[in-house]
Amino acid sequence: MSENYNPEENNPTPQENEERPQEQVVTFRIIEGKPIVTWILIGLTACVYLAQALSKWQTGTDMLMAFGAKISPYITFRHQYWRLITPVFLHDSTSIMHILFNMYALFTIGPSLEKYYGHWDFLRLYLICGFSGNVFSHVFAPKAVSVGASTALFGLIGAQAMFLYKNRRILRNYRKALQNIGFVIVVNLLIGLSGRIDNWGHLGGLAGGLLLSFLCGPEIAFVLDKNTQKPVMINTVPRSRIEISCALVTLFFAALAFALQGR
Repeated sequence: MSENYNPEENNPTPQENEERPQEQVVTFRIIEGKPIVTWILIGLTACVYLAQALSKWQTGTDMLMAFGAKISPYITFRHQYWRLITPVFLHDSTSIMHILFNMYALFTIGPSLEKYYGHWDFLRLYLICGFSGNVFSHVFAPKAVSVGASTALFGLIGAQAMFLYKNRRILRNYRKALQNIGFVIVVNLLIGLSGRIDNWGHLGGLAGGLLLSFLCGPEIAFVLDKNTQKPVMINTVPRSRIEISCALVTLFFAALAFALQGR
């Protein structure tokens, strides 16, 4: 997933005014901020992995995986519903490549999306995508024992694609970027067919990211800053729409889990 598209690489430009004889180059102010949530997620996941490895070394059993992995019978019959979200922070403690690959992908994708979504909304996007991915895995692959951040990462890829589509009028080369994202998705799903990879989790995360970003993902507009007299980029999506959409998407996948589990 290292080929994921970064929205920052396509600098947004205002729509051209057909009445102007020459194109004007305008510099847009984007509020700069450190991707704190991305760093926290990477740090937290790394700490959890170390705890898994320590548990495995001391007891011979990965206790965190035992109590947190997506194991469908425990969800259905023992009502351990936390297993629909905790797998996002767990990885295979016997293979460091699993967590390294996923955290590199998060490091690549996360900062740009966090800039456009904001810290809090980016965190909710990540968690809801992880939840939707684990719901799909629980419903459609009940025999699989699953862990990993890739459910949430596929959701972030879907959010990238939807961001491009919704703001296609002000982004250069959006078609090529969408094609690149589509290629990355197809390649990773094909790779998932060749080994012990939960593709249903990937598809669920992707579905969650696409749905949530379609309902309330950033819609960019330009306004004139009264202080600097320069155009600045803003998100025009109302706060109420974001809150309602997050709640509805979460409830939708929760209902899906209850309705189809154990079918």
